[in-house]
Amino acid sequence: MSRDKQLRQQAQEAIQKHQALAESDPYRPAYHIAPPVGLINDPNGWIQWNGTYHLFYQWMPFKTGHGAKFWGHVTSQNLVDWKDEPIALTPSNWFDKDGCYSGSAIDHEGKLHLFYTGNVKENGEREAYQCLAVSEDGIHFTKEGVQIEVPEGYTAHFRDPKVWKENDKWYMVIGAQKLQNEGSVVWFHSVDLKKWEFGGTLANGYGYMWECPDFFSLNGEDVLIFSPQGLSASGIDYRNVHQTGYIHGKWNKEEKFQYGKFVELDRGFEFYAPQTTLDEQGRRILFGWMGVPDQGEDYHPTTKYQWIHQLTLPRELLWENNQIYQKPVKELKKLRETSILQVTTTGKWQGKIEKSSELILEDIKSEKYHMNLFDYATIDYDKNEKTITITRPCLDGSGLEERVGILSQDLQQIRCFIDHSSLELFANDGELVFTSRIFAEPENTSLSIEGEGKISAWSLHNKG
Repeated sequence: MSRDKQLRQQAQEAIQKHQALAESDPYRPAYHIAPPVGLINDPNGWIQWNGTYHLFYQWMPFKTGHGAKFWGHVTSQNLVDWKDEPIALTPSNWFDKDGCYSGSAIDHEGKLHLFYTGNVKENGEREAYQCLAVSEDGIHFTKEGVQIEVPEGYTAHFRDPKVWKENDKWYMVIGAQKLQNEGSVVWFHSVDLKKWEFGGTLANGYGYMWECPDFFSLNGEDVLIFSPQGLSASGIDYRNVHQTGYIHGKWNKEEKFQYGKFVELDRGFEFYAPQTTLDEQGRRILFGWMGVPDQGEDYHPTTKYQWIHQLTLPRELLWENNQIYQKPVKELKKLRETSILQVTTTGKWQGKIEKSSELILEDIKSEKYHMNLFDYATIDYDKNEKTITITRPCLDGSGLEERVGILSQDLQQIRCFIDHSSLELFANDGELVFTSRIFAEPENTSLSIEGEGKISAWSLHNKG
């Protein structure tokens, strides 16, 4: 039996052994993408190909810890209902035996191409190879091996290729670490997808390693999203162990990328390694990982049920007021099942909300507005400071922790997606976004408000 076939069989055995337990977890999401069993992290290969949305993801089927990753695979026709597909990639070759790490997908000559990083560890030393796999049907992939090796001046922390085409030329950005332990993103270019020429450093300077770069243009602005490691907390910024954000400016491919300051993309507790694609409607759509490396994973209660982590909802990116706005894609309204709340509050109000629901707070007139969700997470708005603060218990039980974001104007609306153990909050049409896990008591459905405003809520259900 080949190594690939053996790994696929072992993964299927792990699913058969633990899937019933995983699905019995009261923290299991109803409409977010989660692993059948084991660990999910970075979204990979995100693309709409021949009318179908394909989303791949880093997957460890055998445990709720990290290791030699597979590429899991789901597809959708509508961004709401997702179908599990066969495993796309297994760590079965010499060039990826310790993990098929993150990468991206492109359409070329009618075939789906996956570029990814092959992780290899020999005698305690890391090796990294940028690899290619190709499919004619979008389901079964043939590996074509190593395409790019680590150039001089960089360590083997060299991974996560994102590939796109522009003006009849292919471009690739890769997350990297310089020999001086400085984080950076490098770029390559090619005319035929076979011979790649090293272009040099695209951007650098924050932390000791940059992961999961994604370069694109949004309303004429060039944007580089990446996840730097090694930034120190500064006031309300950089409060997670590792961060995710973007820089923006202009890059004409002939000169250096001229960019401004680093801006965090999400102000919540769990958000990392996002990836975008341009769909057939011309929308720039993002998925992120609802987790952070090295941050509290041992304390997630889902590990008792043999699974951990999930992905965010798909978000459309727009460039407004000189920044990225993130808006839940319009298709998510299809999740709405029944209206469960239509209330106007003038002071203190108490009620209940379903664990799988969408909640909209608007017409907020109070100087200070307070929401308590499931006696676990609180959301506070201060009109004078224009701040939104989310507070929850630390996952290790050591007390409370908070995350803060600042609006550019008064709060108009908060839209929340609640899914058993997660909260995605979009303020003012996506100017501020908070993504967080919320491990409240499963039976607690309480919702309380202090302040003047209007509440609307729907129960959500994935009918797929």
